[in-house]
Amino acid sequence: QGQLVESGGGLVQPGGSLRLSCAASGFTFGKYVMSWYRQAPGKERELVASITNGGGTTNYADSVQGRFTISRDNVKNTVYLQMNSLKPEDTAVYYCKAIWFRTYWGQGTQVTVSS
Repeated sequence: QGQLVESGGGLVQPGGSLRLSCAASGFTFGKYVMSWYRQAPGKERELVASITNGGGTTNYADSVQGRFTISRDNVKNTVYLQMNSLKPEDTAVYYCKAIWFRTYWGQGTQVTVSS
């Protein structure tokens, strides 16, 4: 059974950086499109960034364009989200998602941006 495990969340001051990781197991990682979503309290879950199976194409929400970078390592079966210039409005639970033949979600990791 496929599994995704996120890590790297935490508390950071505005303007700071964090790198999230999502480790995959139990499925053929290199065939799956990987995405990062986030959900803030009282809001719907929203797409933050996605990357194609080979890593050649990435897409970002307008709100994070130029600040966040998604990448993947198909040898380590891991997808990353480098988050720079963090803002309080980036505070949310961040989830990774794998989609191809099946869809898998991770359990989420909390990111809090506050002084």
